[in-house]
Amino acid sequence: MPAAQPGDGPLAGIRVVEMGSLLAGPFCGQLLGDLGAEVLKIEPPGVGDPMRQWGREKPHGQSLWWPVVARNKKSVTVNLRTPQGQDLVRRLVATSDVVVENFRPGTLERWNLGYEALAEVNPRLVLTRVTGFGQSGPYSPRAGYGSIGEAMGGIRYVTGDADRPPSRAGISLGDSLAATYACIGTLAALTERERSGRGQVVDAAIYEAVLAMMESLVTEWQVAGYQRERTGAILPNVAPSNVYPTKDGQTVLVAANQDTVFRRLAAAMGEPELADDERYATHGARGSAQEELDERISRWSAGYLADDLLALLEEHGVPAGRTYRAQDMLRDPHFAARGSIVRVPDKRFGELAMQNVAPRLSRTPGSVRWTGPDLGEHTRAVLTGILGLSDGEVDELAAAGHV
Repeated sequence: MPAAQPGDGPLAGIRVVEMGSLLAGPFCGQLLGDLGAEVLKIEPPGVGDPMRQWGREKPHGQSLWWPVVARNKKSVTVNLRTPQGQDLVRRLVATSDVVVENFRPGTLERWNLGYEALAEVNPRLVLTRVTGFGQSGPYSPRAGYGSIGEAMGGIRYVTGDADRPPSRAGISLGDSLAATYACIGTLAALTERERSGRGQVVDAAIYEAVLAMMESLVTEWQVAGYQRERTGAILPNVAPSNVYPTKDGQTVLVAANQDTVFRRLAAAMGEPELADDERYATHGARGSAQEELDERISRWSAGYLADDLLALLEEHGVPAGRTYRAQDMLRDPHFAARGSIVRVPDKRFGELAMQNVAPRLSRTPGSVRWTGPDLGEHTRAVLTGILGLSDGEVDELAAAGHV
């Protein structure tokens, strides 16, 4: 493995072979690459990952999603359905630390690339598997999309307004959560490997990743028979915490449900006595009077321009903020000061703005080093540089459709 260099990120020296497509597996690969791992993105020759075509906006016929989810990766085209392609992957795995995949359970095994086979060539390998329902159980063979995991994991039922069917977030939440938990599991397995010297399988299921975020929902039903329902912009009995209107037609989110913070909000409203009013003095009382309290705050907030309201709330130490869109993020001074959004050179678009790496490490931070690569851009370099093939051998493999 190449020696880590200063500024390479905390995972410098870790090599990841990413197989699979779309989002659940590849987002895990993106997170590992953001933190400095060398990620070899395996794609079908001539076709590539469907993410290359996904996304609503396609200037010049190019996806704007691909440059983000495939950033910091090297594209290597290998036909996983041929023995020669499978052999190339096994040889790459022998020099790698992690394999990330999101095929249906059993797919890798049919290609002779299951954990047992890969562990024979590399006992230290961590195999991270992201699927809809996990590697075991009666549902494991089913096709599992992120939306199904969101529904079965519980998040869809509690999202939206009470008088409407369950809604969804405007992002691929289930896939991204599964990928994030897969990344956590990968890092844990790599850490454990330092003690045992052995790799293992990380089994990340989309529905379980969503379930893991559901707070005390299951316990509330099991103990108290309480079923959480859709409540729109509020959480029941947590008040005040809502979006409130302003004079210029905007909304400001105010979160002042803690006793001390509500006291500061009451002072900002010019009604400090509200903090001692028995209707609002405690968290429980404010929860019981939630609708009445929200109406009262709304009448007050509607008398201010959004900027003036935010300034007043900041002056009184009350947490508040606008609901941002992309254009708001791009012009926000705090985003700019922290570099929350970076602009990365791209051969297709010149420059692309995208979210920076999170979280931040003080000494060995991650970085966005390049955007999503062209299909097969690194095939020759990887096969010659890592596996030691000659250019002629690579040409023969390409001519036969193996790479």
